[in-house]
Amino acid sequence: MHTSLKTADNPFRVANIAQALRTLYFVRAAFSLVWVGLLLAFVKSSPTITAILLLGYPTWDVAATFFDIRANRGPSSKLPQFANIVIGLFTTVAVSVALKQGVPTVLIVFGAWAGLTGLIQLVLGLRRRRTFGGQWPMMLSGGQSMIAGASFIAMAQSPTMGIINLAGYAAFGAFYFLLAAFRLGKAAHAV
Repeated sequence: MHTSLKTADNPFRVANIAQALRTLYFVRAAFSLVWVGLLLAFVKSSPTITAILLLGYPTWDVAATFFDIRANRGPSSKLPQFANIVIGLFTTVAVSVALKQGVPTVLIVFGAWAGLTGLIQLVLGLRRRRTFGGQWPMMLSGGQSMIAGASFIAMAQSPTMGIINLAGYAAFGAFYFLLAAFRLGKAAHAV
């Protein structure tokens, strides 16, 4: 059973959670944009920095998911976020192993990760829209991640192009986080 935070006695709580999520979304967008810039700058010139960036992206997602759980201390289940943490940790380990096997394997790992986390993001956005509204960018991003995951796996045979497409994927993610942050502005300032 879903318990909505939109009750007469909880408007401050809804606003506080919405503001915390909004801040987190702005930080996630900024991280993604910096990551994209660094990846594009080093993908062809520094395999070491590229490897660090590829390991850093799922690691950051795990950290951001912890912040998401702390920000949203409402009564709803945190199972999607905890599943995302487990998948992100597994992905970080899988990327470190895949880097030793080559870029095609890295792309397959990122593809599987994007597909799974996209599904989780879609489910989480659907659940949060009842309480906070403004979640359509996150739901759209989740759907796009599922499609992107399949395309990364398909592009595994074109390593350089695949890595560049990872940058595009992260840039779109930043765009969706910005949209969601702006959409949460109404809930954050509702009191």
